[in-house]
Amino acid sequence: MDITDFYDTFFEEAEELLADMERLLLDLDVDDPDPEQLNAIFRAAHSIKGGAGTFGFEALQRTTHLLENLLDYARCGELKLRRDLVDVFLETKDMLNEQLAAYRQSQEPDPEALERICRVLQQLALEEIGKGSVDIADAAPAPAESTTAVDTAAPAEASGRYCVALLNVEAKDRGLLIEELAHLGTVERQSGDETRYEVVLASSLGSDDIEAVMCFIAEPDQLQITPMAASEPVAARAAQHAAPEPAPASSDTARTAPEKAARPATGAGESASIRVPVAKVDQIINLVGELVITQSMLDQVAEDTQGAQAGKLSSGLSLLARTARDLQEAVMSVRMVPMDYVFSRFPRLVRDLASKLGKDVELITEGKSTELDKGLTERIIDPLTHLVRNSLDHGIETPAQREAAGKSRTGNLLLSAQHQGGSILIEVGDDGGGLNREKILAKAAANGLNVSENMSDEDVWQLIFAPGFSTAAEVSDVSGRGVGMDVVKRNIEAMGGHVEIDSSPGQGTTTRIVLPLTLAILDGMSVRVGDETFVLPVSGVIESLQPKPEDLYPMVGEDLLLKVREDYLPMIAVHTAMDISGAEQDPTRAIAVIVQGQGRRYALQVDELVGQQQVVVKNLETNYRKVPGVSAATILGDGSVALIVDIADMYRLHQSKKSRAAHGAAPSYSSTNSISDFGAPAQPRRVH
Repeated sequence: MDITDFYDTFFEEAEELLADMERLLLDLDVDDPDPEQLNAIFRAAHSIKGGAGTFGFEALQRTTHLLENLLDYARCGELKLRRDLVDVFLETKDMLNEQLAAYRQSQEPDPEALERICRVLQQLALEEIGKGSVDIADAAPAPAESTTAVDTAAPAEASGRYCVALLNVEAKDRGLLIEELAHLGTVERQSGDETRYEVVLASSLGSDDIEAVMCFIAEPDQLQITPMAASEPVAARAAQHAAPEPAPASSDTARTAPEKAARPATGAGESASIRVPVAKVDQIINLVGELVITQSMLDQVAEDTQGAQAGKLSSGLSLLARTARDLQEAVMSVRMVPMDYVFSRFPRLVRDLASKLGKDVELITEGKSTELDKGLTERIIDPLTHLVRNSLDHGIETPAQREAAGKSRTGNLLLSAQHQGGSILIEVGDDGGGLNREKILAKAAANGLNVSENMSDEDVWQLIFAPGFSTAAEVSDVSGRGVGMDVVKRNIEAMGGHVEIDSSPGQGTTTRIVLPLTLAILDGMSVRVGDETFVLPVSGVIESLQPKPEDLYPMVGEDLLLKVREDYLPMIAVHTAMDISGAEQDPTRAIAVIVQGQGRRYALQVDELVGQQQVVVKNLETNYRKVPGVSAATILGDGSVALIVDIADMYRLHQSKKSRAAHGAAPSYSSTNSISDFGAPAQPRRVH
């Protein structure tokens, strides 16, 4: 067994520990710190140091050792916490992240950065405690120093002799574990079998240190560390474990269990779960997708089957469909992660950036347990980061400005997430000054965009997503260059979502992002246009109807408005937008599907509704190229390929074609579903 096989486990667990450390540091009340929080931060640093020592990551071990000592002074009351000290701890945590990333890439961390952070930590110890006068060259942790650091954590298990029991460890793996134990002290004797192999270890380390090191190369339930009396023979220890009465050390284990719960070495909690690479989960999802396609094909065959067996076949296929859906939902749930995975990255960003801008900001998060596909959570982080930075820089005012406006000196920044049907709604909101309509219109006109004073607020807000658009008077390292918002919109649309903005002067701005829960499988409505079949995402379909002549109103050119109850909706013929021949031309003999995309409702004219089914999403750009009005493709039950309509982009495609046909110019950034945008007369005229 090669020790490098455990690198990935160490990297993942160390990243989790560093994330916990940052969260706890940000939550610390420096005036009245919670001892449990300080202990948890200390244990995180301590566990990382132990693992780093095991794998020979010297820079990581050296840095965590210095940080661990300072944290130990803090939890013992010898170091008085202040905000600037917490800033140093957070800076050290960032350095640990960089070192971890370097080791993950099989590289050595930056030596200059290492020396700098070591000097900072030692100078801090010298100034605050008077114990930092060691030379930097001597800053590497020694066993005796490590013992001092953990004595307060486990006084009942001070350095001495330990019986380390290896449980259910195969002989070929046992040698590596014993070799690692030998690095931690002196192996006095060893005996046992594969079920229970006991090693008597004399070490200057505490049992917590030993456990922290060994947890990266042994499963928690394979390791049992018990302090031994100085004169206690190993045979007596073995006899105790063989007896039916519980060993005396079990009470110690029970007492220390809550303390150890913060470390990755906990037993019961982790034994109930396993780490699986995302690639393996994706492989299962792909297979489930193939199963869904196969099931659709069988449904197609069943429709053409007659005779005595048709009923049984239909019943069996119904059961298969239910099982396939249950399997799909179960597998997809494996990829779902809580939004806390995303939101937990922002307290530090808000804290640092607000301090840099001289603003007081409180971050409020809601819906942290709301789940989203892991692939989407990774891709949504950058757009959210840009929106948060914009709110802090452009939205929320300085304390003096807020006070003058009659507001609290502290601004509020809201991050929220909630499920909305088959989608997830993510909001970034602030209670700042809001967007300036006049300034946006003036800047848009200066940039050559086609705008007018009659545009709705919704369309004016959409102008900020134009490439190169910025109303900032000065360019700073925070924002103002006019890059970013167009990328935000493009990235969100690439995920199958859309973004909306709502703003009120003096009250703030809210940006809403709507995303599908997953990109792998969706519920779709199949429609026919000519000889082509398209799939509409059910999440974007409101209703369908057959238009009546009295409900249709002609507009300028060939445009039509469809009256649905009290609303006038633009009607877009798919065959016109997609250049499809052989389709039904008469809208009163076609079907109007009312859809909604990016906050706009309109009617899609199709020839026929084919049915509703689950479809497997296939990336079109990977295999072909980007097609306007289309988000992806899928394979139908008869083996044919159908395009999945991008509801929002279909509207833009229609507007673009109309604009080019009318003016021979590039399309405007303004688009709306109002009658005025379609050139409606004061009194609409019915089609007879």
